[in-house]
Amino acid sequence: MEQEVRFSVFGRNVMSVEPFPDPGSPRVRFGAEMRRLREEAQLSQAAVASRLGCTQTQVSRLESATRTPSKSDAERLDRLFGNGDGTFFAGLHRRIVARPGSPAWFMNWTEEVEPTALVLRSWDPLLVPGLLQTEAYARQVFCHAPRITSDEVGERVEARIRRQSIINRDDPPLLLVLIDEGVLRRRVGGPEVMREQLGHLLEVTQQPSVTVQLVDQQCLSGMLGAFMIAELPNGQPDAIHVDSSTEGQVSADPVHATSIWNRYEAIRRWAYPDHMSLKMIEEARREWI
Repeated sequence: MEQEVRFSVFGRNVMSVEPFPDPGSPRVRFGAEMRRLREEAQLSQAAVASRLGCTQTQVSRLESATRTPSKSDAERLDRLFGNGDGTFFAGLHRRIVARPGSPAWFMNWTEEVEPTALVLRSWDPLLVPGLLQTEAYARQVFCHAPRITSDEVGERVEARIRRQSIINRDDPPLLLVLIDEGVLRRRVGGPEVMREQLGHLLEVTQQPSVTVQLVDQQCLSGMLGAFMIAELPNGQPDAIHVDSSTEGQVSADPVHATSIWNRYEAIRRWAYPDHMSLKMIEEARREWI
């Protein structure tokens, strides 16, 4: 869908065509929900503008998704409408302004899928999965990203550690992790970082909700990349998150989910039993001296 835009060049009116915002984007969701709640409350745009401390035109542009909301806009709207748990607009704002390292598709996974999942299954052929990384290990992973600043590294590490809080909840999801055995000897940082990381794997598997199994390096079924499968409550379809070198994919499409499930089962057939996996992790930890 397109819209006409008129502007002036050297005193002459020129018409161009610009696309409307993506209807599935968090900015469009922000505006649509803002309009719906305003109309339900029988408030005018002017009335909402007075509460936000802005103009009626700015409210109109927020609702039409032609203006990026500020953090204060989101917080005031959450207070005004008391939507959900009071953080609906703040959550959408975080997704709108997400950095390239935390894009909207991944924010959607970490904020809407992982926290509600009953079971999370993952496959990682190259690194310890993010949910089980230590701070030092995660910092080493992020600091080698191209053209990244130290502030960005810090932000991404903090986000990763916050994400891990679901493991320590009173009602954590069941986490079933498959890791290529070569990950144990892939150097990330120095020996101290690796010893701590492998020790953390041994420690976290003491929780009844976490299982880690190593996969024989001869398994070729998982060479296409890492992925996660989330089993959701209330009969919702499974959601998948598939990694790539540029942008990941989050989907609940049954065809995509079935394909990933089939790949997961093919990989799992090459997995060592969990007690043997833990013994292998301990042996590898002692080698990092």
